Amino acid sequence: MITLAYLAGSISSAVLVCRLFRLPDPRSLGSGNPGTTNVLRIGGRLPAALTLIFDVLKGTIPVWSSYFLGIEPLFLGFIAVAACVGHIFPLYFGFRGGKAVATALGAMLPIGLDLSGLLILTWGLTVFASGYSSLAAIVTVSLAPLYTYFIKPEYSLPVLMLSVLIIARHRHNILRLYRGEESRVWDKGKTNE
Repeated sequence: MITLAYLAGSISSAVLVCRLFRLPDPRSLGSGNPGTTNVLRIGGRLPAALTLIFDVLKGTIPVWSSYFLGIEPLFLGFIAVAACVGHIFPLYFGFRGGKAVATALGAMLPIGLDLSGLLILTWGLTVFASGYSSLAAIVTVSLAPLYTYFIKPEYSLPVLMLSVLIIARHRHNILRLYRGEESRVWDKGKTNE
């Protein structure tokens, strides 16, 4: 299941959706990140929404399938991380992937709607208050282990594993935020994400 999760994660939704809509490759335009925010800047809401849905499913399907196979929480964490690593280093797309925020969210969805709701609310409020997609992702994944501890504590360690991976993937964004150089969601044509 870890291998299957990595292979599923390696399907670059952003690249495929951009090809479908005859848009430029998101790895060569805007921030260069094949993710929802960059697709939103390049192609608008519909391509971005499709990218988001498919990226979420890349995390949800392997983890949920594994849950129904009776796999223990710790190994569900490894499966979730594998899906995210596939998104970050996609086998089929030259190992040039995105930040895996939506895939990580998808991997956490099977824990429960209460956790999902808190994560989406946290992300939405942070974007609304700041305008920074990257900051919203960092804040959300930082709080995810805490939320999980109070909802289903047995999944705290797997969620912490995902959180560390996503925060590490945002290290450049953290530096740009600190320097005041990060682009906001509504800044079309900016080069960072």
